[in-house]
Amino acid sequence: MSAVSPVSVVIAAHDEEAVIGHTLDTLLAGAAPGELDVVVAANGCRDRTAQVAGRRPGVTVVEVARASKTHALNVAERLAIGFPRIYLDADIAVPVTAVRALCAALEGPHAPLVAVPARHLETRGRPWPVRGYTAIHRRLPAFDEGLFGRGMIAVSEAGRARFDAFPDVVADDLFLDSLFGPTERVQVREVTTTVQTPLRTADLSRRLARVRRGNAALRAGSGGTGGVAAVRDADRWSWLRDVVVPRPWLAPAAVVYVALSARAALEARRQRGAAAPAWGHDESTRTLRAG
Repeated sequence: MSAVSPVSVVIAAHDEEAVIGHTLDTLLAGAAPGELDVVVAANGCRDRTAQVAGRRPGVTVVEVARASKTHALNVAERLAIGFPRIYLDADIAVPVTAVRALCAALEGPHAPLVAVPARHLETRGRPWPVRGYTAIHRRLPAFDEGLFGRGMIAVSEAGRARFDAFPDVVADDLFLDSLFGPTERVQVREVTTTVQTPLRTADLSRRLARVRRGNAALRAGSGGTGGVAAVRDADRWSWLRDVVVPRPWLAPAAVVYVALSARAALEARRQRGAAAPAWGHDESTRTLRAG
């Protein structure tokens, strides 16, 4: 990586004043001059996200009136100049060495087109229903094979050519997952992102319903005229077949997992037909790194 060809890091941020500074400081520390091209799209913000991000030298900030992650990504990409292209969530703090490792995995004539890190789900201090749900969730094969649920995805220039712009969907990472086959992706296990699980069970329940609605909407448009490729099917029995059967000691956690999943499904069905939320994130964890 050189100053002539920077790596672009694109961050869509909606009301992320509490975490964006820490994310950017962690990313920029140790980066060589011109190594990174960081673009933050502060969209629909009611707080000081843009001002906090703008205080970081070398970071380009664009303010977008509409609160929409995919719209913000599209606006930010008009300003991004480098490849590979890193899509980073505003609350995922990774050092520049993580960017370098993912980019290295995309180098070479026969390299994959997309790379993701491993993930760690932080559950310390969470109530037992959140810990129980996570004990099943983190072992699902889909989250080991897929590109989603990590908050960080690196796409090569050839991979980025697979699509024109992000469609107007909520499940942007599931959309990216739909574009690449098994031989075109790689998980770089020496890099790990830390994903904060909700601090309250009610927040987890709301997140699950929101994700289910977003995924269902994306699948409904799959293969249609909206520019959405074929999306992987939801495997509703993987929790039992792939997780609990080989680990029967997780049966108590499975009860929590099934109960919260069923509640989320009911809530998602209840909201069917309503306008999908343009943005949604877990507010309970946005105070963890405030200041």
